[in-house]
Amino acid sequence: MVSLTPNPSYSLTLRIKLPNQVGALTKVIEAIACSGGSLGNIDIVEKSREYTVRDVSADASGTAAAAAIEKAVRSLSDIEVLNTYDRTFALHKGGKLRVEAKIPLREQDDLAMAYTPGVGRVCVEIANNPESVYDYTIKGNTVAIVSDGSAVLGLGNLGAAGSMPVMEGKAMLFKEFSGLDAFPICLDTQDTEEIIETVKRIAPVFGAINLEDISAPRCFEIEKRLQADLDIPVFHDDQHGTAIVSLAALINSLKLVKKNISEIRLVINGAGAAGLSMGRLFKRAGLQELIICDSKGIISRDRTDLSAAKKEFAVDKFGTLADAMKGADVFMGVSAPGVVTVEMVKSMAADPIVFAMANPIPEIQPELIEGIVAVVATGRSDYPNQINNVLAFPGVIRGALDCRAKEITTEMFLAAGNAIASLIPDEELTPNNIMPSVFDSRVAPAVSVAVQEVARSAGIARK
Repeated sequence: MVSLTPNPSYSLTLRIKLPNQVGALTKVIEAIACSGGSLGNIDIVEKSREYTVRDVSADASGTAAAAAIEKAVRSLSDIEVLNTYDRTFALHKGGKLRVEAKIPLREQDDLAMAYTPGVGRVCVEIANNPESVYDYTIKGNTVAIVSDGSAVLGLGNLGAAGSMPVMEGKAMLFKEFSGLDAFPICLDTQDTEEIIETVKRIAPVFGAINLEDISAPRCFEIEKRLQADLDIPVFHDDQHGTAIVSLAALINSLKLVKKNISEIRLVINGAGAAGLSMGRLFKRAGLQELIICDSKGIISRDRTDLSAAKKEFAVDKFGTLADAMKGADVFMGVSAPGVVTVEMVKSMAADPIVFAMANPIPEIQPELIEGIVAVVATGRSDYPNQINNVLAFPGVIRGALDCRAKEITTEMFLAAGNAIASLIPDEELTPNNIMPSVFDSRVAPAVSVAVQEVARSAGIARK
């Protein structure tokens, strides 16, 4: 395995006291570099004639690497480390969200309208005209981010409390990229029936439900039943967000290698929520030959251990992931680190496309297959072609809420994928530029418009 690139998720800040001597700071910088760190910001905290106190930040490739950087700086003579802290933990201190009122309460008149007695008139209006709840409450711009903490990122079952930082971060993304107010609803149960019932009870407050980090196969039933029971959009991002952005990347990659989706063989490694949803969406987009693998190899018809969700994708072929990849045009991984070898990639068809999306360590490091593949993409931000769900879910939910769609459909997913792909014009497509940046302000509006067009054409938009 190639070492991970130093990145901000493992960054630290050292507060150091240095003598005012030529070369003192250079020694610190050299120590960080020799320890495998990448230098970040350097700020002056205090300065006198004899010494300077500075905050020096550095990115590391992991917790052990961060500890090595700190140890190297502490070993320097005449350099005193006053304090050190993990920047990621510091960012989470006290949580990442807060609730603020949109209007000030400065005098009695404000209180009389915002609360009693004036608020009563608005309550009666909503009771008499239920659709007006979208106009006079937060419902029309608010999303519930619901999780039971059973499948948090790639970390496993961390429970409700352990999932909260992810859900807070998700709420930040909704606000930043689509202007939606979202709130973490982390449930202290992993019982399917209890989750469904709880979400139904809280649904009147929210305009949409975003299911997050709920393990398969329970997530499929939870989403399906909530979609049937509620008249607001229900969206499981781990399934559909991943599928949408993967489709967008696939569309543009196939343009580069001049292949048609209906003529390729595509292999997905990972048969959880993301992998199976990707398979469904790709088939709807025209894919004919698909092989999905799980930890036991190809999902084949002769296996007796398949869930109902996996049986949908069972094929006559059997064998290992290596067997599946022979002659394949595209590999997509939503699985585990290091499961793909260089030899497996070399066995693929001409101009192979590899999306190694496991985080933080991909199925194969891009450095190992440079010059072998036509296009490589990952889920990481420190490599080109990041495939990130944030390109999809803010615009999808924004569009569904703005037209008050009763549901979110597969046709919307297809439209969203095409909208994302279209933001890279054909003349700008390169092997290192198949996806727009997550900070591209055009993305969410483009996806929103595409979703609304589908909703109105299908007759499921109420506005």
